[in-house]
Amino acid sequence: MRALSLLIIILFAFSANAQNNKTKTMKVAVWDTYVTKKDGNVMHFDIIAPEEIKDTTIIYGYGREYLKTKGQEGQPLTSKECRFCHIESVRSQWEAEIKQKGFFIIEMENCK
Repeated sequence: MRALSLLIIILFAFSANAQNNKTKTMKVAVWDTYVTKKDGNVMHFDIIAPEEIKDTTIIYGYGREYLKTKGQEGQPLTSKECRFCHIESVRSQWEAEIKQKGFFIIEMENCK
């Protein structure tokens, strides 16, 4: 009887531990961004970053890093151009890049 009680306790503890170790879905913040390009056109893109990052200096830094890849370094990127939009669950196609670089960019308009 005692062995059975011990076995039940061990199984319960194992089950509870397994429940606690389930992978949680990453939540990300979407920052809606509109930057005037050097040619005068407006490019629209979203900066996707972990929801924990609330420091706009970091978010704007991600945007500036992206702008460099598009030949648009030096263009203004402030609270006027980039605003928090919403929180959502990370999509599988974003997750690896977010884990590697810290952010993901969704190109919306005039980003080529």
